[in-house]
Amino acid sequence: MDDTFEGTASDLNTDFKTKCGQHLSMSEVKREDVLPALLLADEQRSRDEPEIAANIATQLEHMGLHTWSISVIRRLRDAIGRLSPSSVLEIGASIGHRSAWLYDLFTTQQPKKYDLVEQGAKFGVILFRLQSRYEAAPWSNILVGEFSTLLAEAKAWSMTMKSGVGTGEKRLDLTYDAIIVDDQPEKVASTISESLPLLTQNGVLFTVEPPTPTGEYDELDENEQAKVDGFNDWIKLIERTNSTHHMAFVPLFEGTLVAFFKR
Repeated sequence: MDDTFEGTASDLNTDFKTKCGQHLSMSEVKREDVLPALLLADEQRSRDEPEIAANIATQLEHMGLHTWSISVIRRLRDAIGRLSPSSVLEIGASIGHRSAWLYDLFTTQQPKKYDLVEQGAKFGVILFRLQSRYEAAPWSNILVGEFSTLLAEAKAWSMTMKSGVGTGEKRLDLTYDAIIVDDQPEKVASTISESLPLLTQNGVLFTVEPPTPTGEYDELDENEQAKVDGFNDWIKLIERTNSTHHMAFVPLFEGTLVAFFKR
């Protein structure tokens, strides 16, 4: 396999200097150098939180919910903007705080498809409202349910959909240029394992490193044990994936952004 990067997900001939601030064309960049360049802060973009996202952040606080830090989401936004993906999948959209940042980006860099997956039906209603605010229904889908179940359904329907039957159904695609995974610490490794095969050749998966379990815990506490097991699964994922994907870890305020890119 050629070890040079053949371009962004949407335009393989995009000038690398314009996209990543380097003095090389995309075709001259080794695949191992793509993530460090992709994950640089984009100083040409606003550092301010979009108004709709800020309003959702306030709602998050009132509901006692948590999301990725502003620093992490801003850097994710910069990377997605630089990648210019045609198709985007966000797993764990919650009530749309991070999604609002992306919708704001997509007002000028609209992908062909942006799928949002959220397990909670009540949160799905909120996401539909957000989608309406951006008039994104023609190119953005909100799928409510467990990601693993939705993926299994998509695989089962893939041949039927190709034949033209059931094409009106809203289902996951089986390939994406950018995938964002936000899941519980005990489940994030398994969700990433299921998601990585969906990446296109020049696609990138983004997530946040789960917290390291600290201190003593009662082994009979199932919740704490699940977190420990989940972190161990994360370590195994990193070790296992190292041979198939380039990875980058970007420490930011209140979180470390992690990216996966096929070797």
